[in-house]
Amino acid sequence: MVAADSEGQKDPGDRMFRRERSIPLRGSAAALCNNLSVLQLPVSNLTHFGVVHGPSAQLLSAAPEGVPLAQRQLHAKEGAGVSPPLITQVHWCVLPFRVLLVLTSHRGIQVYESDGSVMVYWHALDSGDASPVQAVFARGIASSGHFICVGTWSGQILVFDIPTKGPNIVLSEELAAHPTSVTDIASEPAQGQDCMADMVTADDSGLLCVWRSGPEFKLLTRIPGFGVPCTSVQLWQGTVAAGYGNGQVCLYEASTGALHVQINAHARAICALDLAPEVGKLLSAAEDTFVHIWKLSRNPERDYIEVEHCHGECVPDTQVCGARFCDPSGSSFAVTGYDLAEILRFSSA
Repeated sequence: MVAADSEGQKDPGDRMFRRERSIPLRGSAAALCNNLSVLQLPVSNLTHFGVVHGPSAQLLSAAPEGVPLAQRQLHAKEGAGVSPPLITQVHWCVLPFRVLLVLTSHRGIQVYESDGSVMVYWHALDSGDASPVQAVFARGIASSGHFICVGTWSGQILVFDIPTKGPNIVLSEELAAHPTSVTDIASEPAQGQDCMADMVTADDSGLLCVWRSGPEFKLLTRIPGFGVPCTSVQLWQGTVAAGYGNGQVCLYEASTGALHVQINAHARAICALDLAPEVGKLLSAAEDTFVHIWKLSRNPERDYIEVEHCHGECVPDTQVCGARFCDPSGSSFAVTGYDLAEILRFSSA
């Protein structure tokens, strides 16, 4: 195991990214971890952004120069409550045969066509054994194969089987492995027999569960927490990247749970991680106003992960709550912040 930190890694004058034109929002982003989803459509040369703001989610389409071309607002489905339910996350799921937009709230799970125009499925949360003072919500969204997985307040993960077209979505499995609320879920396409793990889930206790997806999901590894929540996770070539409430980023071997690297990446809680899979770049964003970019590589001789700090970006006077790469090569990224009525964009200098 190797420990590292983000201090003094690069000369701040050597800038890899420059600030681009921001995209205005109708309202600021809510103070939620992972509060930004990005979908790039190379065919139309457009990038779609999704941001949560209270009981609504804003969807925006922007051209490469940052000009917003279309906006849509989605609202959480009303229930029996007096006040409108708050949305917890919005996320595009890219399946092999279609792209769907998933919205989670304190009431349930809403699945839309990718542009948000048509709701194709609604799943109401069953409060069941929840106490009257316990918050009921869904949070943590990822797709794996032809399944979409969504985490819940109880620690359960709901697995939905998605048809190639149409609204006939089926709840196929409920995974029970987490003792506390699920915080985030990440997946990557299965790499064959050498890397059978293709999904990782995280919770408020810091526990990570590594899964193999399929007609029946199989729990492969449990990576214990250490007393702080794991707020965001990613999966890359059999390596789990986990961001924690103490500002650390840890890299684990997915198949065994062995710790490769522990990085003292930030001074405050991490709110988002993202990966550029084509190049192995890892983005970390935190409440300390910083966004860092790291280069991951696997040393073939000694079979461990090496990490290089590539870039640090300060977003002054902003509580960052979401950050995502805007393309698979990691040449651009976007950032949202609490009480910030715009999406900040950065691209390679």
